[in-house]
Amino acid sequence: MGVLDLSHNNLSGMLPHCLGNFSNDLSVLNLQRNQFHGIIPQTFLKGNSFRILDFNSNQLEGLVLRSLFICKELEVLNLGNNKINDTFPHWLGALPKLQVLVLRSNHFHGQIGFSKIKSPFMSLRIIDLAHNDFEGDLPEIYLRSLKATMNIDEGNMTREFMGDDKYQDSIMVTIKGLEIEFVKILNTFTTIDFSCNKFQGVIPECIGNLNSLRGLNLSHNYLTGYIPLSFKNLKMLESLDLSSNKLSGRIPQELTILTFLEVLNLSQNHLIGFIPQGNQFQTFGNDSYYGNPGLYGFPLSKRCTTDEIPYPSQEIEAKFESGFNWKITLMGYGCGLVIGLSLGCLIFVSGKPEWLVWIIDKNIHKKIVRNKRSTRGRGARIS
Repeated sequence: MGVLDLSHNNLSGMLPHCLGNFSNDLSVLNLQRNQFHGIIPQTFLKGNSFRILDFNSNQLEGLVLRSLFICKELEVLNLGNNKINDTFPHWLGALPKLQVLVLRSNHFHGQIGFSKIKSPFMSLRIIDLAHNDFEGDLPEIYLRSLKATMNIDEGNMTREFMGDDKYQDSIMVTIKGLEIEFVKILNTFTTIDFSCNKFQGVIPECIGNLNSLRGLNLSHNYLTGYIPLSFKNLKMLESLDLSSNKLSGRIPQELTILTFLEVLNLSQNHLIGFIPQGNQFQTFGNDSYYGNPGLYGFPLSKRCTTDEIPYPSQEIEAKFESGFNWKITLMGYGCGLVIGLSLGCLIFVSGKPEWLVWIIDKNIHKKIVRNKRSTRGRGARIS
């Protein structure tokens, strides 16, 4: 199959409508970093052989072309850095071989919502939605389906690059705080970038299932709640950016077991408590935590005034709080009150019940006799 690569030029104008007529003869169409404008042609033929479609860094507008639905061989779709104005193209989740989806820096908007597809994006391992206007909760239904970011056994697989002998894929990603161009995409590389949108709500616990993830960037949104304890399962994670949100609570001590973590950014949140110590956390500087007035401990200059023991994780605290049942406590108070009132009424009605008087007199008599014997004993020792 053929390759048409016109990238990194200064070509301009609108894309010709006949472009789709070549879809049976091309496996790669790379037009990135030009000056093309207008809409992407909607004329892809059924049964086409496109494996890579790269329109990054142009001035393309309109909607995501619906005819992509018939591109069953598609592995890489890069629409980043254009002017596309659309909602999330959920129907792309049906493409069985799609591994790379880049929609960053466009005018995508609205909630990502739910999918009618049973298991969407099962082959997807690089997804970049950064710098758009997506809103609502993080798309948990899609995050649960990213099977290609789970349980990668690198020890028993051949490390190779995407593509073939004729043409290898490349991509520009933001990871570890830097914009990096991968001229080759390793088949074990996985990353999620949802930064600079308007997502809100809590971070789903299911992200902890993506245990082969290398990079996770959820920064510059409106996320609330705790840092999920399930993040401790992200054993391959190299970069974690949760900065500029509204996260609260403490940093889980369990995150110190992430020994591959090179970059951590939790700045500009509402986190509190003692910063975890050990392993990679000894290498992070002040810039990982600034903008959280409630944090203290190394590496911040703000220290605790006593020998502070790190707080337990939110999960442990939640279990403790749930274990203390106010209903049981109130039942105990209620039983005591009923018994006390009953005894009081009995004494008031019957005057001095003989059995109660007998018990009290007997106990008083025993105390008097015991005190007399004790006094005699002391007197004998003194004399």
